[in-house]
Amino acid sequence: MITGEIKSQIDRIWNDFWTGGISNPLTVIEQFTYLIFLKQLDDKQILIEKETTILGSSLKKNIYSAAQSELRWSSFKDKDPELMYQLFTRPQVNIDNLTAFDFMKTLGATGGKFSEYMKGATFMIATPKLLDKVVQQIDKLPLNNKDTKGDLYEYMLGKIAEAGTNGQFRTPRHIIRMMVDLLAPKKDDTICDPSLGTAGFLVAASEYIRETQPDWFLEKDFREHYNTQMFNGMEIDPSMMRIASMNLQLHGIETPNLMGGSALAESNDTTSKYSVILANPPFKGALDYEEVEKSLLQITKTKKTELLFLSLILRMLKLGGRAAVIVPDGVLFGSSTAHKNLRKELVDNQQLQGVISMPSGVFKPYAGVSTAILLFTKTNSGGTDNVWFYDMKADGYSLDDKRNLLISEEALEQCFTEPENVLQGTAGKCDIPNILLDWNKIADLSSSAVADLVEARTQQSFLVPKADIVANDYDLSINRYKETIYEEVHYEKPSALIADIKSIDAKRQAAILELENMLG
Repeated sequence: MITGEIKSQIDRIWNDFWTGGISNPLTVIEQFTYLIFLKQLDDKQILIEKETTILGSSLKKNIYSAAQSELRWSSFKDKDPELMYQLFTRPQVNIDNLTAFDFMKTLGATGGKFSEYMKGATFMIATPKLLDKVVQQIDKLPLNNKDTKGDLYEYMLGKIAEAGTNGQFRTPRHIIRMMVDLLAPKKDDTICDPSLGTAGFLVAASEYIRETQPDWFLEKDFREHYNTQMFNGMEIDPSMMRIASMNLQLHGIETPNLMGGSALAESNDTTSKYSVILANPPFKGALDYEEVEKSLLQITKTKKTELLFLSLILRMLKLGGRAAVIVPDGVLFGSSTAHKNLRKELVDNQQLQGVISMPSGVFKPYAGVSTAILLFTKTNSGGTDNVWFYDMKADGYSLDDKRNLLISEEALEQCFTEPENVLQGTAGKCDIPNILLDWNKIADLSSSAVADLVEARTQQSFLVPKADIVANDYDLSINRYKETIYEEVHYEKPSALIADIKSIDAKRQAAILELENMLG
């Protein structure tokens, strides 16, 4: 988390873009991303030159040739704004007659994962003054520190949620972190998000591993797995793909496996490949049957994207693979054949383990839809016994359009790092500590403890036997199973209330007389 001067610097950069005529948040972040990448390219070239000076040579290939020196960050950042702008907008007399912007688009695979997704990128900064302002601000950012540069980019991405334009808003970071903690990635996991967005789930999974299992990085095999196979994603929007790739790179994941295009399309035939899937798929939308990969329709024939994505996730998971997926409440109780078939598949043929019902304000102010998190394991042979339900009433933020933090940032962090120690301070304001603690207890419950939780349907956390779910036509909405206790309220008899009113009135009259006597 960034604070102080760095936060102020990012705010100034955002304001510079805004006052310079670029108000679309995605455009701002794209242009910001391109400039950061150019600075990183030059930083890498500087390291190569230092190695060459000290050792006489470098194993790394030069990024810039001598003829392209004017296109380097360290060269153009000190130029007059007009000259700098020309380097970005007019081809220069260099080895390939390139602009500084065109140069990074020509790197392709040699420039890393980010460069692979540069096709279609457009330089949108309209004036020399704005370019110079932003370049000077970025030059001051601490981009050599992995943790800081990752945090500052996350803070910039948070501006998408603040602006909320074009329907673009992200899954709240604390909800993502909770889902990652629930699945607790293991050393040999291959993690995928089929609706990548800004790569928040993959970044959170990476940070979870770094924070909880630092010793894993001492092993060569794990480092190789982490750098080449562990993180995977799919994204249909090329702009979001570039942003996601940069987000991963700034968090130390330089070679993720990312696939462009629709995850639901015919071209995606990925099967039994991933051991962990974390996702918040699109809630709205429908596709023609002809557009959808045929195997997805075998579980349930539907055009609804939220159901198709669940079918996709089941297909992409390995046997034993785990998933945490955000779905709209309609998936839990929808009465169509497609909805019922999907729920039946999860309950009868896979192992449905948990349903966390989230309050409708979680995605405010941009969406008021009620949502839930489904937790399940792919078995293809059943295994659902008791399903854990949690009625989440608070997530640490106000549930209105303002979404103000109700607890301290330190307490929100402790919800994940020390959930058992922060319970009292977050009671009624954040259910995340209880959710994490209850989830971890369920796997170790004795038969008697299971029975107690089955009987605890008046509480926020309880278990429901599979037989009850089947009897309720596979309905997974929490209100179908949670029991409400109605306490008898005793009211005074009307005659007693009238007597009380007369007594109060008599006292009022006496007070008025006393006041009149005092005034003479």
